[in-house]
Amino acid sequence: MAAKKQAADRYGSVWEVAITALRLGLTSFGGPVAHLGYFYEEYVKRKKWIDEKTYADLVALCQFLPGPASSQVGIGIGLMRAGVWGALAAWLGFTLPSAVALSLVAVWLQHHSWGDAGWMHGLLLAAVAVVAQAVWEMARKFASSRLEATVAIIAAAAVLLAPGAWSQVAVIAAAGGIGAVGLRKNVAPSSSAAGIPPSIRRSTGLALLSLFAVLLVALPLIRTWIHSPLWALFDSFYRAGALVFGGGHVVLPLLEAEVVPQGWVTANQFLAGYSAAQAVPGPLFTFASYIGMAALGWKGALVATTAIFLPSFLLVLGAFPFWHWLRRHPRFQAALAGINAAVVGILLAALYDPIWTKAVNELADFAFVLVAFLLLAVWKWPAWAVVLVSFVGGWLRAWLG
Repeated sequence: MAAKKQAADRYGSVWEVAITALRLGLTSFGGPVAHLGYFYEEYVKRKKWIDEKTYADLVALCQFLPGPASSQVGIGIGLMRAGVWGALAAWLGFTLPSAVALSLVAVWLQHHSWGDAGWMHGLLLAAVAVVAQAVWEMARKFASSRLEATVAIIAAAAVLLAPGAWSQVAVIAAAGGIGAVGLRKNVAPSSSAAGIPPSIRRSTGLALLSLFAVLLVALPLIRTWIHSPLWALFDSFYRAGALVFGGGHVVLPLLEAEVVPQGWVTANQFLAGYSAAQAVPGPLFTFASYIGMAALGWKGALVATTAIFLPSFLLVLGAFPFWHWLRRHPRFQAALAGINAAVVGILLAALYDPIWTKAVNELADFAFVLVAFLLLAVWKWPAWAVVLVSFVGGWLRAWLG
């Protein structure tokens, strides 16, 4: 009976995945690092759909893959909770609010300008508190030993001193090597892995990974034969989603080089849309929705959004069965322990730059963050409630100031 109850708690409906992801899509402000904090609070602490070890391992896997790490983590959680349809529901729920919002902004900005807003600053301060809590909780679990804490601090220093997506990949790879050698005696095969079926066969996973590579090569070739703006849009955004490590902020320079010279949007339209993307919840990759709408209307928004996220689906679903198999082996578990410690360090570095440096400008901001952190960590408020309070507080502060 206990085993049946545990299985019932582990698996859920597509509908509950969609509703939970939609709530996160409406309230998860602050960028990809903050999203991981929101996911941790909702999926691990509140819903208890997966345990902390599985969550950390999933984050580590998605850090290795190109594309939006937070969206990929959500896809993976949806897959574990309700299968392939659950993965689709998790992505759609988390992505739809910001995709619709940025598409509407693209229409609105044809006649208006975008300026700074107090409520937007309040949301950034909420993100500081959310990420700080996530760093604290994960550090207690995955950087508790002397070697793990050392890896975490060195990782944070490395990515701060040498910023860039490839430096993060190098840090994670190095941490995996250190963990495989230095932490092997401290870990055992994951007991949770044995109870989580991969949902996808290895042959299917290999086919999905092959399709990812084939599309990456074939789409530019087909583009030279099919002279269609929508096809060109699909090719550009597929490559952007397939080749960029480090999340949404990193993809922006690549997109600017792709879309501005093509004449799809002007440089001013691009920068205005980027500002708007900072103000809406959900993944920053939905900036593609804005560009697609501004360039080619609703068809362009649909094509661009689908294309930029398609590589994430192929990579996560393709890699998932192999990840499930690998993470049960002691040496790989030891490597993951090192990687998890490095992820804590990377989150710590991101907490400082760009989240802290962008949001905290004066003592009043710091006080605001302390109150938000108190509500999260001590009073156990849900993240969406803290976001709502920060929204109102930022608006009132700007209005009274």
